Amino acid sequence: MRPLLTASFLATTMFILPQAAHAQAMTAEEAADLRAQIEALKAQVQTLESRLDAATGQPASAPVTAPAPAAPAVTAKPATEIVWKGAPEIRTADGWSFKPRGRMQVDVASIDAPTGVTNARGGVGTEFRRIYLGFDGKIPGGFAYRAEADFANSGVELADVYLTYGPGPFSVTAGQIKPFWSLDELTSDLFNSFTERAAFTQAFNFKRRVGLSAQYKGKALLLQGGIFGDNANDLLSDTNNSVSFDGRVVWMPKWGDTQLHLGGSAHWRNINDAPGGLSYAARPFIHTTDARIVSTGAFTVSSERGLGLEGAALRGPFHAAGEAYWHTARRPTFADPTFFGGYAEVGYVLTRGDARGYKDGAFDRLSPKRPITEGGPGAIEINARYDHLDLNDAGIVGGRQRTLGVSLVWAPISYVRLTANYGHLMFDKAAIGTVTGDRDYSADAFGLRTQFDF
Repeated sequence: MRPLLTASFLATTMFILPQAAHAQAMTAEEAADLRAQIEALKAQVQTLESRLDAATGQPASAPVTAPAPAAPAVTAKPATEIVWKGAPEIRTADGWSFKPRGRMQVDVASIDAPTGVTNARGGVGTEFRRIYLGFDGKIPGGFAYRAEADFANSGVELADVYLTYGPGPFSVTAGQIKPFWSLDELTSDLFNSFTERAAFTQAFNFKRRVGLSAQYKGKALLLQGGIFGDNANDLLSDTNNSVSFDGRVVWMPKWGDTQLHLGGSAHWRNINDAPGGLSYAARPFIHTTDARIVSTGAFTVSSERGLGLEGAALRGPFHAAGEAYWHTARRPTFADPTFFGGYAEVGYVLTRGDARGYKDGAFDRLSPKRPITEGGPGAIEINARYDHLDLNDAGIVGGRQRTLGVSLVWAPISYVRLTANYGHLMFDKAAIGTVTGDRDYSADAFGLRTQFDF
């Protein structure tokens, strides 16, 4: 209403002014009279506006301002998200996560040994080396968990099963894990240079055990230690009550483009009531044969201790690694034998820009920069290794096995890998002789593995 009154006043004024402009020149009295009329009209308009405001309860007119721009909307973090890390990983905003995990390894292998050594257990063989299925994840408060089992070869065996607490560099783990023995043993079987690890890791019975352990992981220092019983699959007997203490220290500085690895480990185990004694033996380079060409046979052992040294260097596509391990078995009333195993290895990644991975004191995944999904060749690596195992000492003659091996690894994408390797084995005083009784001879073995993991 008020805008209308104001408009009327302006219209009237506009009407009077032109009329005055076109009129003849006014006298002073006529001009004063016109101004008086305009002031009267203005007063009437103001009076009408005041009455209108009082009747409607509205304040006097105020300048109209533009509305303030709305604040930008803040997108809330979703309560649950799913990311892809070889398999779907589910994460929640409050710290929970869950991810299925697994692997499959299919081997085709053969061994050519003198007649009488491997018999029906030699020749060409195929097997599912591993079929792991499980899951892992995190729990709010600094906890992490993992549970997986191996379903290969018509049986089920527990692999890693544990709960870890460690929001910082220190962590504590309860469950079944690998004790802290060796660089080659602690490197996942998904990332090894050859289809099988060094012979001494098998001969000295390196396997997962149930226990309680602790770890400190700094930028260049790794400390690991724990107390362990036996493997979960072997704890069904009341007489299996062995206990061991294991520790490992690794210095892993990075100097420029070179990653160094220097470490040592110690192992002590009290056998307690384990029946039937212990045996130290190894397969010949491949796993498809059950033959243990070097073997001490079972003998009574009250305790055992091991000392290991390990070293590695990685620079660009090149890596080198080596280990030495001394394993002593204490025998009641007899001399204590000390057996030895070790290896030296070099490798080179042929594809441009690719390199062997390293993480937390162990070798890691070979991930191609140019996978076949992007038109590249994947990652290709070649390796050479000398492996040594000596099971002769203190009157025990288990034999000596030396292996010259080469391997070719192809990773077309990060989670698929093919490994082909060849090994020439040389035996001295072998536990299995030829048909002529000869215990010093050589053999050749070949293996091919196809694997994927998620």
